[in-house]
Amino acid sequence: MNTIIGIIIAAVISWLNFVIIDTYFGLPEQPGVKGAENIGESISERDGDIAGGFFQGNILCSPDASAGTLIATIGYMLMGIPGGLFAALIIFIGNRLCADPGYAGTLGSFTITIILYLTSFVGLTPEMFITGMIIAILTIQGIDQVAASKLLGKIAERFNRHAEE
Repeated sequence: MNTIIGIIIAAVISWLNFVIIDTYFGLPEQPGVKGAENIGESISERDGDIAGGFFQGNILCSPDASAGTLIATIGYMLMGIPGGLFAALIIFIGNRLCADPGYAGTLGSFTITIILYLTSFVGLTPEMFITGMIIAILTIQGIDQVAASKLLGKIAERFNRHAEE
């Protein structure tokens, strides 16, 4: 498979994987830690969506599905399926250390491990997914936080997971 096309496909798959899982587990509803609350309020003050801000703050401050997807992809690249499963264990422990009551990161690690295995049959590689995941995280955290928060807020509304204002 062409590398550029593979990276684009991997970025879309990775983005959907972590955004759907993190939204399902309620990251846009409320901040899990004080840092997430500060980030959400800062984004809201800049005319962003508070739910999208909480989502961004939660993935920055705790190992949720974005981190789980990236770490599991690296583990899979190094050791295959056992590496992805080991990453899920590390993310699970990290969530407990952060006093995070959710399992979004652990589930994200499991799902991306399965996705990596299945997409390997069409020529997608873990390296494409690592690059794609970095691009996916960049679209949420690095390019335009306010615009990303509005998109995440709309997704949260569709999942009925929007923050109470």
